[in-house]
Amino acid sequence: MAKPKSVYACTECGGESPKWQGQCPHCGAWNTLVEGVAETASKHRFSGVAKNSELKRLSEVSARESTRMGSGIEELDRALGGGFVAGEVVLLGGDPGVGKSTLMLQVLAAMSASRKAVYISGEESVEQIALRARRLALDPGKLELLAEIQLERILATLEKAKPEIAVIDSIQTLYSEQLSSAPGSVSQVRECVAHLARYAKSSGAVVVLVGHVTKEGAIAGPRVVEHIVDSVLYFEGDTHQSFRLVRAFKNRFGAVNELGVFAMTDKGLRGVSNPSAIFLSRHAGEVAGSCVLVTQEGTRPLLVEIQALVDAAHAPNPRRLTVGLEQNRLAMLLAVLHRHAGIACYDQDVFVNAVGGVRISEPAADLAVLLAIVSSLTDKPIPDKMAVFGEIGLAGEVRPAPRGQERLREAAKLGFSRAIIPKANQPKQKIDGIEIVAVSSVAEAVRSFRK
Repeated sequence: MAKPKSVYACTECGGESPKWQGQCPHCGAWNTLVEGVAETASKHRFSGVAKNSELKRLSEVSARESTRMGSGIEELDRALGGGFVAGEVVLLGGDPGVGKSTLMLQVLAAMSASRKAVYISGEESVEQIALRARRLALDPGKLELLAEIQLERILATLEKAKPEIAVIDSIQTLYSEQLSSAPGSVSQVRECVAHLARYAKSSGAVVVLVGHVTKEGAIAGPRVVEHIVDSVLYFEGDTHQSFRLVRAFKNRFGAVNELGVFAMTDKGLRGVSNPSAIFLSRHAGEVAGSCVLVTQEGTRPLLVEIQALVDAAHAPNPRRLTVGLEQNRLAMLLAVLHRHAGIACYDQDVFVNAVGGVRISEPAADLAVLLAIVSSLTDKPIPDKMAVFGEIGLAGEVRPAPRGQERLREAAKLGFSRAIIPKANQPKQKIDGIEIVAVSSVAEAVRSFRK
């Protein structure tokens, strides 16, 4: 018997190489080539799948708004852009135990009352799923279950059942008979996702794929999977806390970076109607190093507490550590603070944290981070009920942030009476209940805080 031929596949792009290399020759990623068995499947397995198409003028194509299917959970609908769309393929990723299977079971239980829904599990038996549904006190409705990992049998079942929504939990457990590699390998994941996406487009059914993540936080398997699907949702948040965040990183039917906020309870995940309350700590009094940021997540303004701790360094190289914020941006802000405000931190350890486990990527957090650092360094608390937002430039200017008025209204609604904002974001009409302090430079912002 001939020895099976080995091939090395990249876990990032899915590219194959005949021998191992430190760097993938296709995408340039390092240490991503994994050994597998070369596939011997027929090259014609996709023949006859796609229908012949003809060229059409864009002006002749009739476009219509797709009808949304509500998931029964308002926060998930927000992350999806209003609900599911017929024929949509959604990829849901997250760490083990974060609540992916729980959320999908809740969604299908709610939707099965009015729509045909199928839950396919490759990790659990139908008895285990039934026990979880009983523990969560879910109304099973007409929800149908299937425990299967072979792709061809799953597709045959879906073709026969004709559901409006189907959940595959998880995509890494599936395998196709056309390939000889093990479930979870690059080729198997890519093949199964391609077939399921083709089924969703041809039948009009919504297909939700649950995916595991790697240690780096990316979906396990090739990154090409994210290009095949229509929407990519990631679970965020610490599993040791009760709060979970579902963020849309890709959405062909809605806005990206939309955020759904959930609280994990003994009855499953529950949507949080006022998420700003999660990320604001309740101190007994004013605390040095704490600043409230008004950030924008998709179309939703959120108030998040930024905490900074500045302490004398006891090593030649001072530490710069961030949690929930970009670490490289912190070094830039400290340089701007020194050059344009005359405040030096070169002999200080600087630690910055976004409270509540939220990750903030927008540059409008710069001003809040900077003021929190100054507050900790001088041991002078920022006044209570003060909110801050604004981007810092290398020239020391405070640049405007998008949707400034929406941020201010959210802060006023939550009882904040003062705000330090960029001068370009100053509203033309006064917002009731909040005093606006508009600044144009870092030095001016530091002076206004010290008053």
